[in-house]
Amino acid sequence: MDPVTEKREYRDDYDDKTLYIPGPTEVRDDVIEAMAEPMFGHRMDRMTDLYTTIVEDTKTFLGTDNEVVILTASGTEFWEASTLNLVDENILVPTCGSFSERHANVAERLGKDVDRLEYEWGEAVKPEDIREHLESTDKQYDVVATVMNESSTGVRNPIEEIGDVVAEYPDTYFVVDAVSALGGDHVDIDEHGIDVIFASTQKAFAMPPGLAVCVVSDDAYDREVEKGDSSWYGGFRRTIDYYDRKGQTHSTPAIPIMLAYRKQMKHMLDEGHRARDERHREMMAYVHDWADEHFAMFPEEGYESQTVACIENTQGIDVAATIEEVSAEYDMAFSNGYGSQLGEETFRIGHMGEHTVESVKELTDAIEDVADL
Repeated sequence: MDPVTEKREYRDDYDDKTLYIPGPTEVRDDVIEAMAEPMFGHRMDRMTDLYTTIVEDTKTFLGTDNEVVILTASGTEFWEASTLNLVDENILVPTCGSFSERHANVAERLGKDVDRLEYEWGEAVKPEDIREHLESTDKQYDVVATVMNESSTGVRNPIEEIGDVVAEYPDTYFVVDAVSALGGDHVDIDEHGIDVIFASTQKAFAMPPGLAVCVVSDDAYDREVEKGDSSWYGGFRRTIDYYDRKGQTHSTPAIPIMLAYRKQMKHMLDEGHRARDERHREMMAYVHDWADEHFAMFPEEGYESQTVACIENTQGIDVAATIEEVSAEYDMAFSNGYGSQLGEETFRIGHMGEHTVESVKELTDAIEDVADL
């Protein structure tokens, strides 16, 4: 196959853009600066200090007694790892957008028997549908896997209620993709029977890309031990046991990004999980009011994301041209709709991480100006 990409030399003169995309998002200056510390070895005591700090601080921030694994990867790693670690054969994946569909595709590529509970894009997964399916099937599902924040459509699925349903089936484990929500949308992980929940650092954590964070219940750990085979890189037993013995990662980590993680997690602890959640709620409310005034929200009412707004283009503006002009005139970046299904029909605003209502208003003012709203 002939290559379609030619080298485009990276330059030193790009204009900085304020990011309002669904990730990566804005990163504090001192967090970026933290990556510039002198390099050290990943088997030194200094690494143990660093890794145990970020793992235990994450447990404190999230308010969980479960184990925390932080690996050099994107959240995609734990789509694959949780499937390999927990699923012998059957997995149920409710699909309501691109990323939940991709989770199902990953499981299929790993040779698992995947059943989809399909929803229209923009609709949310309903706990009562999960219950009905589990009650009516003859299959024993090893895992129910649900996306918390379907950033392709701006839907926030009710994972707490879904977790309560799955908890009634003790041989079925509940896996949550919270890539674009965790850190900006409070969830009580331990209270709702969530066995595995994972995220990427470049979203609501407001850190540079490159790390995946996963919270693992004791039941999920025991399930992998009982099952006998698992992911090598993202295996729960391998990563958690190595941490318990050494306080480090089993493979070479991206140390500079972990230094950035340490700095940002201290900021997150200072703010507090509940206060961070409330700030994201305020941004969500502002963007929804603005969208209702000028356009319309795309997600099913009552199930809107707290970190990513997907806005229906009811005015028929040229979304691509508006994005380009806002970027050129205001040095701000927001996103079009996801993929061919929603490209010009919607646009998306990431109101996550360190943004505030005031900073998000700067973007909406720019959109109003460029689109002549």
